[in-house]
Amino acid sequence: MLDQIFDYLNFHFSVEAPIVLLILVLLEAVLSADNAIALAAIAQGLEDKELERKALNFGLVVAYVLRISLILTATWIQKYWQFELLGAAYLLWLVFQHFTSEEADDAHHGPRFKSLLQAIPVIAFTDLAFSLDSVTTAIAVSQEKWLVLTGATIGIITLRFMTGLFIRWLDEFKNLEDAGYITVAFVGLRLLMRVINDNLVPPEWAVITAIALVLVWGFSQRNVIEEVPELEPEKSEISS
Repeated sequence: MLDQIFDYLNFHFSVEAPIVLLILVLLEAVLSADNAIALAAIAQGLEDKELERKALNFGLVVAYVLRISLILTATWIQKYWQFELLGAAYLLWLVFQHFTSEEADDAHHGPRFKSLLQAIPVIAFTDLAFSLDSVTTAIAVSQEKWLVLTGATIGIITLRFMTGLFIRWLDEFKNLEDAGYITVAFVGLRLLMRVINDNLVPPEWAVITAIALVLVWGFSQRNVIEEVPELEPEKSEISS
């Protein structure tokens, strides 16, 4: 039974396997930066730090299950352009919702949730839409499913760590949320171009460079924290 499972996963360990695994992990880390910002911004719709943490934990568990399912069925899914079109439409809808929000400049512009159960599926399906792009890249690096699965497992752990950082940074840097959604638009447009004409898809290095430049802008300006002046204690009148 185990032999059949290993054969299905193409489990063939070789000297090159650790190197390929390292490349897959690095790819996951680089390609997860925009994903992490998007998930952090979505979690902020709960407006409660404890609920945000729980939503990310449970949401990414569901996202991990969906990622594994995507990897195991990648060969089949790649035959149907409709999946990439749905992923592109979903990501671009998130971007549209963010930039057309009528909230004040200093408020959260993304979706708002009344409960934890509303946030979890949005986080999970947002990660799935991003995974349509990253899984394709991972499979291009290695056809051995066990390596891709291991890379995805480490990647989801890295993503949770990065998302926790970005939740703090979103409160600290003024342009970071907008920068995150601009990078989401890059991924959505990349998926859309792949559906229209594969030759229109920009190379991976160009996408990573563009994302890096947008993130540099996102971290360029801190929020101004207004200091409340301390009130001087009232001087008691000295009676003569």
